Parts: sequence; structure tokens; C-alpha cells
Amino acid sequence: MVSSSSWSSAYVYTTDGGKKLFVKQSSNGGEGMFKGEALGLQAMYGSGLRGGEATFIIMEHLNFSGRPSQADLGRKLAHMHLAEPSDENARDGKFGFAVDNTIGGTPQPNGWLGDWVNFFRERRLRHQLSLANDKRLSEMGEQLMANLEQLFEGVEVKPSLLHGDLWSGNISAVEGGEWSILDPATYYGHHEAEFGMQWCAGFTGDFWQAYHEVIPRSPGFEDRKQLYMLYHYLNHYNLFGGGYRSSAESILRQLTRKYA
Repeated sequence: MVSSSSWSSAYVYTTDGGKKLFVKQSSNGGEGMFKGEALGLQAMYGSGLRGGEATFIIMEHLNFSGRPSQADLGRKLAHMHLAEPSDENARDGKFGFAVDNTIGGTPQPNGWLGDWVNFFRERRLRHQLSLANDKRLSEMGEQLMANLEQLFEGVEVKPSLLHGDLWSGNISAVEGGEWSILDPATYYGHHEAEFGMQWCAGFTGDFWQAYHEVIPRSPGFEDRKQLYMLYHYLNHYNLFGGGYRSSAESILRQLTRKYA
């Protein structure tokens, strides 16, 4: 075993022919999680993946060698966000994904909806608030969700393919310096939602400059970045508890004061 988490374990196996395979296994409801991961990787890379009847996923083993150029990462991520969707629903302007998947160990519903604000309200915020079962957070969340459209005034949102869980542990480089992003929670959403984990992604000024040279910032970007961080803080609170609740409450307080 090379690594483990609360929801899966990872192994490297070498075949008789000397080929290395990276295998993730879960003994607790991993089928949907791995199906979502496989389809997400296929959407991002067009990779050929193999699986079986048990709850595991097999993919190519990669030798990592540090982190890629931040500017290169920013440019390539922006081009992924601008790419023509491979899914017909997304090409028709809908938000979601072919299957539900997971964000960490938390179920992430991805049923298609034609309006981004409604999708983020119902499939992301309300879902996490329901799991938290926290009266104060729910009250503040309902107040924010009632005024959510205000954060998107004058902004055109088109479905972009998102990694969905982009933090430093899921970003690396393979031999030769080519960048690789791992462990996706993929769906089609607003490209800015990709940065909800930026508080632990380590993006530098070079990254942001390169990204915004391809996709310019829209008015209200900083407030929406807080909104997208809220989703991940709520998820971390549901997974790990602790101080993530205060981070979520702080964002809720800030946004409800401004958009009440």
C-alpha cells in the first residue's frame, strides 16, 4: 500500500510484463466513487481505464517529479475550461455530470440543471448544509441562497469541465515536466468554481496571471471565489469537523451582509 484515506487505499502493482499499475480500492461503497473518478479522468484526458466487478479502479502508474510550472498550469487549466464539452447535456448549456461522484468521501450529486445558480444552490450548498445539520449555518445559508443571483449579475456562465477538487495534493508533474491533476470530482460548472480549494492549492501570481490572460476576470470574481470556497469549507466540516465550521460561518456572514 502506498497511501490511504478514510475512504480508499492505494497500491502499486507490477505485472508479469513489468508494467506498473496504480490501484485504488475501497471496502465501503466505493463503486459510485470510482465510477465517477473514472468518467472524470476520461473527460479530462480521454484516458483508457480498466475496472472490474469489485470496488476498485486501475489506471496507469505515473512517476511524479515535483510540481509543474505555475504559469503552464494556469494556461492549460484555462484551456481545459474553454474546451468544447464532450457531453451533449453540457453542449446544450446544462450543468452537472453523467454520474454522481464524491468530493473526498462525501457524495456529490450532479443531476443536470439548465441554470448555474440553481445548480450551485441545490446540488452544492443546500446539499452540504443538509449534511451538516447545523441550525445556525442552515439559517445563514438559506439567507444567502435566497439572494444568490446577485453574485452573478452581468456574468455569463457557460458549462466548463472542472476537476472539482483542485488542491496542492492533487497537482503534480510527471517525468519530463508535464503537469498532471489527480483524484477529480469532475462536473461541468462555472469555471470560477474550480478555485474553491485555492486556500490550500498554492497558486502563485504566475498561475493567476497566465490563467487570466486566457480567461479574463469577470466583475465580482473575488466574492464568487469566497462563495465557491464556502462549498469546500462546508464539505471539510462535514468530513473532519473542527475549525472548518468557523471558516464556513465567516464566509456566510460576509456574503449575507453584502447580498442580503
